[in-house]
Amino acid sequence: MTTLRIETDADLGRRNTLALPARAAQLATIRSLDEARALVADPRRRGLPRFVLGGGSNLVLCGDFAGLVLQAALSGRARTGEDAEAFYVTAGAGENWHDFVQWTLAAGHPGLENLALIPGTVGAAPIQNIGAYGLEVCERFAHLDALDLDAGELRRFDAAACRFGYRDSVFKQEGWHLSGRYLIVAVTFRLPKAWAPLTRYADVAAELDAAGVARPTAVDIAAAVTAIRRRKLPDPAAIPNAGSFFQNPVVAAEQAARLQAAYPALPTYAQADGRVKLAAGWLIEQAGWKGRNRGPVGMFEKQALILVNRGGARGADVRALADAVRADVQARFGVALAPEPIYFPAT
Repeated sequence: MTTLRIETDADLGRRNTLALPARAAQLATIRSLDEARALVADPRRRGLPRFVLGGGSNLVLCGDFAGLVLQAALSGRARTGEDAEAFYVTAGAGENWHDFVQWTLAAGHPGLENLALIPGTVGAAPIQNIGAYGLEVCERFAHLDALDLDAGELRRFDAAACRFGYRDSVFKQEGWHLSGRYLIVAVTFRLPKAWAPLTRYADVAAELDAAGVARPTAVDIAAAVTAIRRRKLPDPAAIPNAGSFFQNPVVAAEQAARLQAAYPALPTYAQADGRVKLAAGWLIEQAGWKGRNRGPVGMFEKQALILVNRGGARGADVRALADAVRADVQARFGVALAPEPIYFPAT
């Protein structure tokens, strides 16, 4: 028997880290697969527009939603297998991402430490293919289980089926993250037994050096990453934000060379496919937006990549500032910035 309850005229303002006001006609908090299946089988919900909500940390709410929001709150975490090369750990989609990373380290299974303190839930991590400090989730991903809310069937997605890209996956490519087609139930990660530290990013190396750590463990790296993020990024509980607002743009090697010749201080990162990743925060700062406000929103004074709500902002304010930043960066550097968060409802 399920205890599924539906909230009507639900407040979404407290369910997104930018603290943008919006309401949903209906909201269901899904705590189990049985509850999700009961929702699918309920004839009163058929035909309603749907949207699946995680932790609301990668979301720009642009208005009210006259449909059904599914808040993924499935819990649980366990080691679920191993082979000669790796341990497999599984977490419910509603688990807090950082808490899960800390749990894997406490269990003696390193591999996710560079992704410490990224906000959001486990279920949202593969949708966005979250990444930081030289690691992306796809590099530790085994598979996920998701309920097809149209067919009522559970489907397993391996890495190939997820079609991962830079801050991208099939869930974004097919628009499923906006249509509410799939509810991710659980995600399984493959954590290497032959672990090696990833410390090539200058910030991480400098943090470890300052702490006097010459041979870092995974716990040391997680602590360093956490300290860096806390120093650079505002706490959403104090200053509402959605983390890094723009993707680091990836450009052709020829364009990167021209930009470096004109701007020698521009940070660049060579990619395996021959292209070059640029630092969006540096571009935004050089375009004059670091610490600059437009109405009730602005780019954070300690990190130009972070868009913050100074108080009373709405989705339209966020979009206007983001568009202005993108236009200035394009005009000065000829580089197009893409937002990381999802705009919803899409307009």
